[in-house]
Amino acid sequence: MAISASDKVRVGIIGCGGIANGKHMPSLRNIANVEMVAFCDIIVEKAEKAAKDFGTPDAKVYENYKELLEDKSIDVVHVCTPNRAHSFITVDALEAGKHVMCEKPMAINSEEAMKMLDAAKRTGKKLTIGYQNRQNSPAQYMKAEADKGTFGDMYLGTAHAIRRRAVPTWGVFLNEYEQGGGPLIDIGTHALDLTLWTMNNYKPKYAVGTTYHKLNDQVNSANAWGDWDPAQFTVEDSAFGFVVMENGATIRVESSWALNVAESREACCTIAGTLGGADYHGGLRLNGVRDGRQYTTQIDFGSGGVAFFDGNPNEDSGTKEARQWIRAVMDDKDPCVLPEQALCVTRILEAIYKSAETGDIVFLNK
Repeated sequence: MAISASDKVRVGIIGCGGIANGKHMPSLRNIANVEMVAFCDIIVEKAEKAAKDFGTPDAKVYENYKELLEDKSIDVVHVCTPNRAHSFITVDALEAGKHVMCEKPMAINSEEAMKMLDAAKRTGKKLTIGYQNRQNSPAQYMKAEADKGTFGDMYLGTAHAIRRRAVPTWGVFLNEYEQGGGPLIDIGTHALDLTLWTMNNYKPKYAVGTTYHKLNDQVNSANAWGDWDPAQFTVEDSAFGFVVMENGATIRVESSWALNVAESREACCTIAGTLGGADYHGGLRLNGVRDGRQYTTQIDFGSGGVAFFDGNPNEDSGTKEARQWIRAVMDDKDPCVLPEQALCVTRILEAIYKSAETGDIVFLNK
């Protein structure tokens, strides 16, 4: 049921750490129809600070998320916890009658992600996953070109998530138990989502993958956030995948927090089709053949707008994500990121990890 435009969407935040403070809460504060009325964290001081910085005057603070879910006045919950907790908190929130925005990735494995999808279907509540990079202007433009056939049959995609030296040294990023992996599940997930979405292809056939622990034990690393502790850095530093889709298309996945390359390239993709292609990294380029000549066109996002873009071009991607999500809740429409799409991302990531562990091809369409 849609929510009246005159009403406020009441939001509860579960997990008040880095991603909540860096994206979710600042973005929701920019949406006129939103009130953040409840905050929960196992470190209660974090929830108290979040309530003070972003909440309504009467916002409530919780240490146990189940107590937050008992508040029937809350319409929407944002799950911003470490990856391992995504599934069970999301399922409980859906069962409690809340719409849920869960931070990426959907879950640590496909079994847990499927529980989330099943709960959304069972309860009729909306579920979306925080792939905000879809809201970037280059991604939106590239998607629109793909949908209208500019690239023809898209048979090759590359998901780029490469950092030269930017290992996150805070929180639980290096904790495999809590996160389910390293750069592949952390930033590779964004690039893979963009690639699948642009190609509109969610039917993987099989995957092959490799993971590396080549730089974990190095010191004096020149890391962007200071040297990592080799004893704590137990997840992979790099992971790479080769995915074949049911229609024969190929998707390559490259992810690393630390790799000896001259240039980083993150949260973007390259597409090649029968009629043309595109890539973006600091700008969007379209390429093809016209009148017997090759062409490359650089798209200028510094001026003007495009018909398919909805919102303020100067807004950050997190605010755009929050705006379309809240609108979907209020208008009772599908959000941009469907849970079925996010489940496909998780299935492929899981297959790449499994292939790296076993050395075998992993089939996904059985």
